[in-house]
Amino acid sequence: MNIFNIMDYGADSRGLVDSTTAIQKAIDDASTVEGKVIVPPGNYLTSKLYLKGKGISIEGAASWSYRGFGGSILTLNDSNVDCLIDITGAFGVSIINLNLNGNNLGKDIDGIKLSWDKYNGGSEEDTPKIDGCKIAYFSGNGINFNHVWCFSIRHSMIAYNKGNGLVIDGWDGFILDNWFSYNEGYGIKGANVVASINFTSNRIEWNKLGGINIGFGDSLNITGNFFDRSEGPAIILGGEKGVSLVTITSNIFRRNGSNINDGFNSSQLRLINTSNITVTSNTSRVGRNDGGGGNLSPNYGFVLEDNKNIVVANNTLEKGALKELVIDINNSNSIIKDNIGSITDENYSTGSDLLN
Repeated sequence: MNIFNIMDYGADSRGLVDSTTAIQKAIDDASTVEGKVIVPPGNYLTSKLYLKGKGISIEGAASWSYRGFGGSILTLNDSNVDCLIDITGAFGVSIINLNLNGNNLGKDIDGIKLSWDKYNGGSEEDTPKIDGCKIAYFSGNGINFNHVWCFSIRHSMIAYNKGNGLVIDGWDGFILDNWFSYNEGYGIKGANVVASINFTSNRIEWNKLGGINIGFGDSLNITGNFFDRSEGPAIILGGEKGVSLVTITSNIFRRNGSNINDGFNSSQLRLINTSNITVTSNTSRVGRNDGGGGNLSPNYGFVLEDNKNIVVANNTLEKGALKELVIDINNSNSIIKDNIGSITDENYSTGSDLLN
């Protein structure tokens, strides 16, 4: 049998006794045969765990809610580690239907971490797969991929972390059907380089600094996502190094840029020093907090600065900003047109206000 149940190794599902040794032993045994580690429903206290080898999976029972945990829960009980699960060197690992609870312990502790000193730090693609997980309440990032090569994150909730929801330094990824919510950094933050990534059908909301922030990279497909009520832009691409070869299509931008005193960051979309970008068929609207409180935002719809060879066309911004729908600053050889809509004022009520 290649299936290893942590209860057979003495893990405590009541959350009363530390289960690190038991869980790690099950992982170690599974790693010798490309096996599966089973985590039955329960709450397991643990320190840092190391996944290793090829083809190993660790799987629980997912029944988490927006605000709570349920099913199989791994709860961090050690404030002197850098992460809960370290997958560096685990090729083809799958983490499925687990709750990872950072317990608000320590400082800069990540939920799941992969970290090589250089790209292709191992002998082949990393190919981690995270599916059906809730990763929350970590003092660092929910997921931190440093020099990753090939990955997928699906059907998961990465929320309430003091860092970013997801940090990416690497390429070749699928980020599909997830919830990035209430992280104190960005929902998704690019590190050194981000390339060849599909961002599809995610809900990215209420993140303190913004939704997606990528400063350098290329070949990004940002399609069919819902961006809601971050303090900064829903999407900010580019900067000193720049971003290129990107499609931004069929997304909803709703009431982002809620920090209306933060200059052009009070916007739905911000492009700076990018090239070869297409932005089309997106919709945008201002709004307040749920229940009608907070600032009506954003001040600006799309802010476009120092870009070249971009197309920003055929987007709808009805009541899409307070001050200006599209800011066009020093963009060259670009098409910026037919972005229809209207500005509004503080008297406009929208979104959840309609339910009250």
